[in-house]
Amino acid sequence: MQEPLITMYTTGWCGDCRAAKRALEAAGLAFREVDVEHDEAALARLIALNDGRRSVPTLELGDVAASLSGFTPTKLDAFLRAAGLR
Repeated sequence: MQEPLITMYTTGWCGDCRAAKRALEAAGLAFREVDVEHDEAALARLIALNDGRRSVPTLELGDVAASLSGFTPTKLDAFLRAAGLR
């Protein structure tokens, strides 16, 4: 069974987004990257997930979402635990 696909909301200029992407890839986790600068529906979803803020990267899996702005491995681990992937 393939593990669930994480959605990662990003922008092209975001260093934290690049760090989160590298960490997900290193962990072998499946994700799709959505650039909110080029997808208005994704931007609206990002804002809804973050109480009106444009906070990237934000990860979403099912009903679990978290901003990883100011990326740290600890923030990623907390998201993965909440999403049931750790």
